[in-house]
Amino acid sequence: MQESNTLSTLEEIRAISFFSTSLRTKESIDEVLWDITKNVIHRLGLIDCVIYSYDHEKHELVQRAAYGTKNPSDEFIYNRIRLDLGEGIVGSVAASGKAEIIRNTTRDPRYIVDDAPRLSELCVPILVNDRLFGIIDSEHPEEDFFTEKHLCLLNIIAALCAQRIKELHTTKSKKPFARANQYFKKLEELMRSKKLYRNPYLSLTTVAEALGISSCYLSSMVNSLLQISFIDFVNEYRIADVKRNLGSEAFAHYTVVSVGLEAGFNSKSAFYSAFKKHTGLTPVQYKNSLCTVS
Repeated sequence: MQESNTLSTLEEIRAISFFSTSLRTKESIDEVLWDITKNVIHRLGLIDCVIYSYDHEKHELVQRAAYGTKNPSDEFIYNRIRLDLGEGIVGSVAASGKAEIIRNTTRDPRYIVDDAPRLSELCVPILVNDRLFGIIDSEHPEEDFFTEKHLCLLNIIAALCAQRIKELHTTKSKKPFARANQYFKKLEELMRSKKLYRNPYLSLTTVAEALGISSCYLSSMVNSLLQISFIDFVNEYRIADVKRNLGSEAFAHYTVVSVGLEAGFNSKSAFYSAFKKHTGLTPVQYKNSLCTVS
């Protein structure tokens, strides 16, 4: 283990101070989680971070925010996976409620490869009122990379995260959004008439600017009214566009991927992943089903 893997005390203080201040400005749980994954990478010198949330009814963990190779754009997660409670290192930590450092994943039979095999892993639970909310997980290609200092810092971040989630749960009923909200109406109008979703570079920030509101407000509004993330909201319009065009004579000469890119997806992988998530079918399977019906 090289000393270069550790942070100085001053860097630690700055990192924790940043997280504490940053999380207070977040107005939805998704904003909190995406902020953590992004800034764990930049502030703690790591290369990968994924946060899982726990579904207490299904007893499973699902990847809800990520940064690194799992997050090629905006709030999209490549190959989003689900784990049963107790499955893998993440599931084991969720079941025990105790953080773990795995110094060599090749020697741990619980290790599950996600986007790429890595040799060390750090896994920390997020507990809200002593109840499992989720897991912060980070992996590194070097063996024995993570130190007790990394563990301590992620435990502090998990506690800050839990506190902000608790505050958001407390205040959620005090600041309800309505479907009649002028900004939501304008958002739907921009999507339906201006077809903003067809812009492959569309982001939370650019849409918020078009509406004249903050990114935090926009994300919270969509999450509160529809119980989905902003990127899922945009992708629903894109997928509706794809489904219409796959059955249209005007697009008969297009490849399936071209139809997806025309609707605003910026890559084949993003298109296929989102389409399967929202419809349960791949785009090709959906197109074939149209041919069968006709």
